[in-house]
Amino acid sequence: MIMPLTTTRTSPDWPCQVKAPGSYDWERSATRWLRELVPARYAGYPALIRHPVLLARHAQIQVQHEIRVARTALQTARADLPRLGLHEAAIEHTIKLYAAEVLQLQHIARSVRAVTEALAERGAAGR
Repeated sequence: MIMPLTTTRTSPDWPCQVKAPGSYDWERSATRWLRELVPARYAGYPALIRHPVLLARHAQIQVQHEIRVARTALQTARADLPRLGLHEAAIEHTIKLYAAEVLQLQHIARSVRAVTEALAERGAAGR
């Protein structure tokens, strides 16, 4: 029996590493991508692998934590880095690095939310 491939339009935040919802093997691609976002020790827990929506939830929490860390590093850089003996050029470069990282992490957070919603919809449809 040939199953038709059904796809859902994805948002601009949908990660390019994850196949479109409804396409063949999309959950596996989502799981693989989400595993890259969490510390390795979590990525191997059977419950998180068996239930990708749990992995997605953990990835959301992980990325939100990373955003807080990057924001804190950015907000405290001017005060803290001179005391470490860094030159002004290194401090400015570091501030730009943290600012770019916050933006990148915010994009990743939106992508994780999009994948989580798709996984949750798949789970709700399967009940």
